[in-house]
Amino acid sequence: MDDGMLPCRVQCINCGAAYPPSEIRYTCECGGLLEVEHDLGKLRSQVSRELFDSRNSSFAIRHSQIANCSGVWRYRELVLPVPEESIISRPEGNTALYHNPHLAQWVGVEEFYLKHEGENPTGSFKDRGMTVGVTYAKLLGMKAVACASTGNTSASMAAYAALAGLKAVVFIPEGMIAFGKLAQALAYGAITLQVKGNFDTAMALVREASPALGMYLLNSLNPFRLEGQKTIVFELIHQLGWEPPDWIALPAGNLGNTAAFGKALREMKEVGLIEKVPRLLAVQAEGAAPFYRGFVNGFRKREQATPNTVATAIKIGNPVSYERAIRAIRYTDGVVFAVSDQEIMDAKAQIDRAGIGCEPASAASVAGVRKAVREGIIRPGERVVAVLTGHLLKDPGATVDYHLGRLNGIKPTYANRPVTIEAGLREVERVINSA
Repeated sequence: MDDGMLPCRVQCINCGAAYPPSEIRYTCECGGLLEVEHDLGKLRSQVSRELFDSRNSSFAIRHSQIANCSGVWRYRELVLPVPEESIISRPEGNTALYHNPHLAQWVGVEEFYLKHEGENPTGSFKDRGMTVGVTYAKLLGMKAVACASTGNTSASMAAYAALAGLKAVVFIPEGMIAFGKLAQALAYGAITLQVKGNFDTAMALVREASPALGMYLLNSLNPFRLEGQKTIVFELIHQLGWEPPDWIALPAGNLGNTAAFGKALREMKEVGLIEKVPRLLAVQAEGAAPFYRGFVNGFRKREQATPNTVATAIKIGNPVSYERAIRAIRYTDGVVFAVSDQEIMDAKAQIDRAGIGCEPASAASVAGVRKAVREGIIRPGERVVAVLTGHLLKDPGATVDYHLGRLNGIKPTYANRPVTIEAGLREVERVINSA
């Protein structure tokens, strides 16, 4: 790939060293994390609310216009300005923004919205990052892509690799992945390696294997993948008529979204798309909360944990994007919370009963908002958007086990148990009338 093809650079967040976009690199020589930097001064005169509004109603199916159909590539000048014919898209994005009065009352905020990234093609927000990461891998001439995953990343990468004609290799922690996610990786044809150990063990192995075996790494360590994920923020603010909320709450596991959201808000502010910067509320599970502990201690040292939570998508003890996420929290005057598995599953039950639904990790954002309201950090009159990261059917086992009271240490506060009856009309009537 010609470096002149992309008007951006890759830069270290620690020492500021810059690298050409054609160089396959995930960290700086100094060991620091990398970010894609655009010429925002130049882009200020090229992008506008009106430009993105004009692309928002395109439903063309011809490949020449597929970029406008995607909730990622619609914002391509701020993501990865490549020729449209090179884009690998399903398309993704265009996810709904929900307001449910009962749920708003339950969390304690009247103007409360859910941005449901589970409505992406493979059922999670990962598709936004993968469309960019896989597109970039093709531009680089790569033949294989790889990732470590607790499920959603592997499902998404496998799908987009299949679409692009690339070999996909996924490293998953043995016995620690929901079947709904494992099924996708297998179905889309990925070479699936079950690594003995947890996610962090699998992540260490894929980082070693990728350069050694000529595979392009597509975990959130990859700065180009985060360029796609930041469009969650572009799109939700666009859906709100370019009026930013006071808070954006999100689940926090490997911290790629936390980092991407902060970057998105900084860029939107610098190019003039928004005037006010929302505060971020990054929410971890108590059993996997190294970033929360770091926040409480003023980020004086990097924390790690041995993760243990029912929310498998955020069951990560050594988050890759830790330092990038710190920048996001500081830039937005953000807050980091930790919530219990009980709080997560109760919040999930409320989201599900609203007819919206999500996987357990997604519900951490809603549980976090409720807790922040109770502690006086979020005021009831503020406008809040909570991001749901994955579809209900990503982990149906956790849902069933909650309602049947089979999750260790978790009380099914809002259980909806099935009722066994004899095959007779009076029995049906009795159960219905007693509900």
